[in-house]
Amino acid sequence: MKDNPVIAHVTRGGTVESQHHGACAISSASGRIISSVGNIDAPVFPRSAIKAFQCLPLIESGAAERFGLNDEEIALCCSSHNGEPEHLRVAASILAKAGNAESQYECGAHWPHERKDVIDLARAGAEPRAIHNNCSGKHAGMLALARQLEADSQGYVAQTHPVQQAVAATISRYCDVNLADAPTGIDGCSVPTWAFPLRNMALGFARLTDPANAAAQWIIRAARNHPFMIAGSNRYDTTIMQKLPRLFIKVGAEGVYCGCIPHAGLGFALKVDDGATRAAEAAVSQALLSLDVWTAEERAILADHTHAELRNWRGFHVGSVEAAF
Repeated sequence: MKDNPVIAHVTRGGTVESQHHGACAISSASGRIISSVGNIDAPVFPRSAIKAFQCLPLIESGAAERFGLNDEEIALCCSSHNGEPEHLRVAASILAKAGNAESQYECGAHWPHERKDVIDLARAGAEPRAIHNNCSGKHAGMLALARQLEADSQGYVAQTHPVQQAVAATISRYCDVNLADAPTGIDGCSVPTWAFPLRNMALGFARLTDPANAAAQWIIRAARNHPFMIAGSNRYDTTIMQKLPRLFIKVGAEGVYCGCIPHAGLGFALKVDDGATRAAEAAVSQALLSLDVWTAEERAILADHTHAELRNWRGFHVGSVEAAF
């Protein structure tokens, strides 16, 4: 990672104050690298950026159809949401449709992302629950998959559980990786996370663009129809997909972004070495802008997101976060 180039920097008063190194790969569905920056062959934990692949077994197994899940619910299964009331409503619906309960969650609890929702909970004298967890949609989907597989829901987050084995098989198949040999860790929500190259992540996402792949097309359609479910208020993923509906994109912890451009048949994966999300947002916008697959209006939207203004506590403009490649 130390050899990766600077892909974003922070300026203050016109002078570079901080630098963020990283790497990015953009691939076709055949595996041809369209463009790259940095070392795209080093193993990287994608974290939540690959929730689409964690959702695919839910659809491919027939569970999503069996339990009557709709686009809104499929989008939440792929999300890292804010824990806003609408997110809680949809997560509860997924649980109910599959005959599961919130008490079965094994993702842990944390406070919502938005300050207003934290204040509302505190004023009510309530504590955050597992359904507030940003991964509660994914976990509701995993519980539904466990029921479809007739597997014990207890311990569904374990690497040896049939649910996680199905996820591993899906990632391996789409991304051309052998996860049995990959570095493995535990994600923030307690499910396994495997490290593998950005090259392979980009390939996997490019393969999601296949118009004949009904399961993948359902995920992309769901995210396009309900971008709020993918993240929520004041979040890059939701904002950029609302403005640019031809894009599918998903954040992962520690400065990762992955996604695809369905109309162009391309997938992309980006990692900021120091894990800074602020740098990842600017850098992935620049990477996407570099592609000649957008209209003039779409290019203007992407260009606007290659930098973010920084203001101090009095509202004065003091600098910016900018893509630097």
